[in-house]
Amino acid sequence: MIEVKNIFKSFDGKQILSDINAVFEAGKTNLIIGQSGSGKTVLVKCIVGLFSPDSGQVLYNNRNLHGMKNSEVRLLRSEIGMLFQGSALFDSMSVLENVMFPLTIFSKESTKAKLDRAHFCLERVNLKGVDNLLPSEISGGMQKRVAIARAIALNPKYLICDEPNSGLDPKTSLLIDELISDITAEYQITTIINTHDMNSVMGIGENIIFINKGIKEWTGTKEGIFNSSNKTLNEFVFASDLFRKVKEAENFAQSQEG
Repeated sequence: MIEVKNIFKSFDGKQILSDINAVFEAGKTNLIIGQSGSGKTVLVKCIVGLFSPDSGQVLYNNRNLHGMKNSEVRLLRSEIGMLFQGSALFDSMSVLENVMFPLTIFSKESTKAKLDRAHFCLERVNLKGVDNLLPSEISGGMQKRVAIARAIALNPKYLICDEPNSGLDPKTSLLIDELISDITAEYQITTIINTHDMNSVMGIGENIIFINKGIKEWTGTKEGIFNSSNKTLNEFVFASDLFRKVKEAENFAQSQEG
């Protein structure tokens, strides 16, 4: 579990986050949603330690990240898997070498054990026969799966995903969502996903927080979104014709039942 308590963050006198409180549960896909510029990316960077909040706490199973010693932070980082927006694979490394990278840094296992783990992770994301290829030689969807394999190489307790479907077609995005959801449930990982993709929200969103102008305005499930009375959330979620029509159909069905 990851918990953020009373997080405030500003830059050059401009308040970005104001008193953010949230609980991200283990074994669930926890989504942070909001418009561009809402502060969700800053919140994620505070959660992983790339930014230090002006005040407040980020607790990893009751361990305060921003009160840790360097040795404690290093240990915690070995428990965190990161999935970056652009995959962030090393261009000069093969697929296998990319997945091996965190194992090389943090694991004290034998080379054979590391190789076995890397191969297992690639198989877990349904990638075979690409070990020796460079990232430039595989598709964007495959690159994302390699990035997921690298993120879970150390068997993390926590998985942080920043816009995991960015740049992907709808079909591939669905596959990536399902993969993240399956891995989260299978290994009981505390997964946090920063996204504005409403297909992801309605597909795998189990615990959702909505941030607007640096303030947490709503928290709930994907089912709860349809019944929310939060005007700003509704404007964000139902901005597309598809989700507006779904909302209208839901309201019509409820009126017929009544």
